[in-house]
Amino acid sequence: MAGSKRERDVARAKFERQQARRAEQATRRQQRTRLTAAIVLTVLLVGGLAGLAIALQDTGEESSTAADPNQVVCLYPRSGEAVKPVDGVPPLTTSLLPATSAATLQFAGGPVTVELLNAAAPCTTNSFAFLADQGWFDGSDCHRLTEGTLNVLQCGDPSGTGSGGPGYTFDDENLDGATYPAGTVAMANSGPNTNGSQFFLVYADSQLPPSYTPFGRVTAGLDVLTGIAAAGIEGGTDDGAPAEPVTIESATVAAG
Repeated sequence: MAGSKRERDVARAKFERQQARRAEQATRRQQRTRLTAAIVLTVLLVGGLAGLAIALQDTGEESSTAADPNQVVCLYPRSGEAVKPVDGVPPLTTSLLPATSAATLQFAGGPVTVELLNAAAPCTTNSFAFLADQGWFDGSDCHRLTEGTLNVLQCGDPSGTGSGGPGYTFDDENLDGATYPAGTVAMANSGPNTNGSQFFLVYADSQLPPSYTPFGRVTAGLDVLTGIAAAGIEGGTDDGAPAEPVTIESATVAAG
C-alpha cells in the first residue's frame, strides 16, 4: 500500500509538472499569436496609409493642408485620358513664392515671354510648369484664333482638336474682377473648374466674363502674337483655326 501511494504521488507530481509545462507553452503560444496579430495589424495599417497616400496622389486628393503660410495645396483629380504621355499629376503642394516667374513660348516668329502669376494663381502656374517641364506643349499646334470682341490665340492641346487634355483637371483661380486686356494669358475651359492644359493668349483687348483663370501676362513678344493674328483665320471667319499653322516649338519655365 505504501508503495502504491508513493507511485501515485510520483505520478501526480509528474502529471502536475506536465500540466504546468503545457500551460506555460499555451501562454507562450498566445503571446506569440498576439504579437503576430499586432505586427500584421501594424503592417496593414502602414500599408493602408501608404496606399491611401498613393491614391490621393493619383486622384489629386489631399488629406491635410500645408502648415507653411506660403504653401498651398492643389487638387488635380483625374479626368479622361491624356492625349500625350504625362507623368501623373502636378505636385499637390506648391509655393506662393516667388510671386511671379518667367515662361517662354517659342514660335516660328519669335519668342513670347510670359510673367506667370504664381501668387495669384498658384495651382494653375504649378500645372503649367509641370506640363512645360515634361515637354507637353513642345511641337503642339495652336488650334484656334479669334477676332472681334474676342481676340485670342488658343493653344495647349497637343492633339490639335481643341478637346484634348492632360488627364486631370483643377479649379478656377484669380477670377475676382478678372479682365482680359491685351497680353493676358488665361486658361480655356468647358465650364467652371474644368481647367486642364489649354490656354489662350490675348493679342488685343477682349470682352469676356470673369470665368477664365488669368495666370500670366505677356511681357515681351506681343508683336509675335499680333503678327500671327494678322495672317488671318482659316475660311475668312472670325473664329477658327489659324490660316497659317501656328506651332509652339518649345515652352520653358524658369527655375525658382
